[in-house]
Amino acid sequence: MSMTFLFGYMAFMVVVLISVNLIARRSRPSRLAGATDGSLEVALEESATLRPPVQERTPLATADISIPKVLTVLLIGMFIAILNQTLINVALPVLINDFNVSTSTAQWLTTGFMLVNGILIPISAFLMRSYTFRQLFLVSMTLFFFGSVICSMAMNFPVMMLGRVVQAAGAGILMPLGSNVFMTLFPPHKRGAAMGMLGIAMILAPAVGPTVTGYVIQNYDWHVLFYGMSFFGLVTLFLGLAWFKLVQPLSKPTFDALGVIFSTIGFGSLLYGFSEAGNDGWDSPVVISTIVIGILGIAAFALRELSMDDPMLNIRVLKVPEFSFTLFINVIVTMALFGGMLLLPIYLQSIRGFSPVDSGLLLLPGSLIMGITGPIAGRLFDRFGIRPLAIFGLTLMTYGTWELTQLDMDTSYHSIMGIYMLRSFGMAFIMMPIMTAGMNALPMKMIPHGNATQNTLRQVAGSIGTAILVTVMTRQTTAHLADDANQFTTLDPALSQHIGDLGQQLGSSQAASLSWFSQLTKQATITGITDAFWVATVLSALALVLSFFLHGKKEPNLD
Repeated sequence: MSMTFLFGYMAFMVVVLISVNLIARRSRPSRLAGATDGSLEVALEESATLRPPVQERTPLATADISIPKVLTVLLIGMFIAILNQTLINVALPVLINDFNVSTSTAQWLTTGFMLVNGILIPISAFLMRSYTFRQLFLVSMTLFFFGSVICSMAMNFPVMMLGRVVQAAGAGILMPLGSNVFMTLFPPHKRGAAMGMLGIAMILAPAVGPTVTGYVIQNYDWHVLFYGMSFFGLVTLFLGLAWFKLVQPLSKPTFDALGVIFSTIGFGSLLYGFSEAGNDGWDSPVVISTIVIGILGIAAFALRELSMDDPMLNIRVLKVPEFSFTLFINVIVTMALFGGMLLLPIYLQSIRGFSPVDSGLLLLPGSLIMGITGPIAGRLFDRFGIRPLAIFGLTLMTYGTWELTQLDMDTSYHSIMGIYMLRSFGMAFIMMPIMTAGMNALPMKMIPHGNATQNTLRQVAGSIGTAILVTVMTRQTTAHLADDANQFTTLDPALSQHIGDLGQQLGSSQAASLSWFSQLTKQATITGITDAFWVATVLSALALVLSFFLHGKKEPNLD
């Protein structure tokens, strides 16, 4: 069933993309007079009702638009789009009960969202050249709004899944759009601080999401979550209509339907395979087959793009050494980061028994630190370059991740909070600066392609990292449980006597055995989690070593 659903789902996304492309092209505005190919100079989209039709377009440097308003509405849109991704994780157990579906089926609410993003991001460079920033923003928020409305009215799983697909289509357009707008609006020497502001939305939303969702789930119906998403989506759409007036010169790239098909099959299958590896294991036929199909699809996509004079995604950006090297470090950091973000909530809620609200509140201070520090780290990047920031940030991140390998049943709430805050502080100095450093190495006309390549590989890296760490956790948990049970039953007669005494106190040896096995399982799970954090520590340490080979401050590419 899942394989049929996967390929049907991919075909649906291709049809939607081609349809939107054909419809939107009919009303696409002409290129700005005097604009040259590859130029990304931003201009104000003027309305005939506001200005005399004979007046020329105003350059951005002297335009009477409010750039803060543009950035505000963009950040709000990105914030709620990212926040929406975190809602389902906490609400999933409730949805499983309400819809009466299995966990593997319900997981499609998150897997499907990820797949749509993985399909749309590789073609975002084509979208940026085909449609204006304003068009893409309004379309993305419209899709997000209607998707949220569908989710809020869902009374069964298929309707809920449809709403998530529509939501994801909007978010998949919005995320690369945000990076492109920031890279376009700001000159290279100010991009570090600007991207630091963008990081606020990307960091705070995942921090706030679990806490808000946990509170709503405990006190209200889960539909309230999507009522809220619908309301904020509609408000942001109206703000966008009023404030988001940016357009850019457009080229007319040829729509490469075959490239879209290869990209959809390749990245969609690969992301699905890695996401299922954490659940079904690496030896699952479905996992192996989808990963192989994904690799073949990506290879076909790469060959297709390299053979074209005007590719949809110009992967020749990887020939720029500094871009490729920073991207490699970024991928390693993302693998360690995404997997770690999954493991810690499992430890807090499943092992230590913290509620979703308490778990979210524990993680909130660290994320707030990242949000506050992000713009500061950006300014330091503009002044000193990437190498000192990367070394400092990765040193703290590696140490903080190592500290998480020491977790046990007695680790205090405040100790965990302090470790996470330290780790988050270090991450603030590497996440957005390393992305900005790579983008600054590219000529301006290649920024959309570099942004699409970077976001796509980060998406894949997050899936791979999650799959690897979850696999390590589950297999090590099973191994430790078997070893501990064998030792306790054969090598420790004193413990066996203790269990017997405990059974007499409880009035039932069966109850004592269950209690003993429960504690044994928890201890084995903690050991499995800490083993997985050891892998994350090694990944972080590898990125730290590589950071010493980064270039110091250098002039960005202004071509």
